Amino acid sequence: MKNICIFCGANFNGDEKIKETITETAELFVSKGITMIYGGAHAGMMGMLADDILSSGGKVIGVIPQFLMDKEIAHTGLTQLHVVQTMHARKQLMVDLCDGIITLPGGAGTLDEFFEALHGCSWVYITNL
Repeated sequence: MKNICIFCGANFNGDEKIKETITETAELFVSKGITMIYGGAHAGMMGMLADDILSSGGKVIGVIPQFLMDKEIAHTGLTQLHVVQTMHARKQLMVDLCDGIITLPGGAGTLDEFFEALHGCSWVYITNL
């Protein structure tokens, strides 16, 4: 697997165990040459994971709807950023670009994205830390 989609929180509560998981995930992706596919924002856990991967020389592809671009929450330092019109188009493109999904802690939005994308991937790993 070379492209893995990660769904996780747009917020970060400061939990050290979650931070360790983000760091370990970033290290694994970079060491295995895996590109991260995600929602394209700079906020929260997803932004932290993107930053960790990028700072270690890895690749990150974001997919963000235009209305979030208009709010200026897009990550501007990604390897690639796709701008789409709707949340559904976002989820569909993320699934189209990936070989599998990892879901880390998050809220209702994380679960919504995960369940909509679930049917389109070959495998899924869920952690509750």
